[in-house]
Amino acid sequence: MDLTVNGERHNLQVDRERSLLSVLRNELELTGTKYGCGEGNCGACTVLIDGEPSQSCITSASAAAGREVTTIEGLERDGELHPVQQAFAEHSAFQCGYCTPGFIISTVGLLSRKPDPTDAEIRSGLNGNICRCGAYTRIIRAVKSAAAGAEGNAK
Repeated sequence: MDLTVNGERHNLQVDRERSLLSVLRNELELTGTKYGCGEGNCGACTVLIDGEPSQSCITSASAAAGREVTTIEGLERDGELHPVQQAFAEHSAFQCGYCTPGFIISTVGLLSRKPDPTDAEIRSGLNGNICRCGAYTRIIRAVKSAAAGAEGNAK
C-alpha cells in the first residue's frame, strides 16, 4: 500500500488493518506520534489526515492510503519550528511532554479551521487530548499565542 507521510510517498508491505500508529512508529520510524490509550481517547497519537486531526491508534493504515498524513515531524520546515511548535515552547505548554505532539497537531488542525478561536473553541477543538500533568492553562496560552501570530502574519 502507498502512504504519503509528511509529503513523502512510501510503498509498504503491511497488513492493511494494522493501525496507522504502528506503521508510523515501527515501519517509518516516526516516533513523535505516541501510543497512549490505544482506544482513541487520549490524543497522544493524533496526526493530521488530509488536514484533519485523527487518532492514529484507531485508524487502520489502509484508511490513510491515498491521503496526506502529517505527523509532528512533518511540521517543521527547513529546520524552523512550525509557529504552533514555537508557541508551545515559548509558553512551556508541557511538563513531561508525552502529550505535546498530539496537542500541537490538534492545534494546527484547529487553527486551520478557526484562525482566531475563543477560549471555548480552543477547549472544544482540543477535546480528546489529555494532559496528565495538567498543563492546560499553558496549553491554552500557547494556542492563543499561535493564533495571534498567525493573525499577525496574515495582515
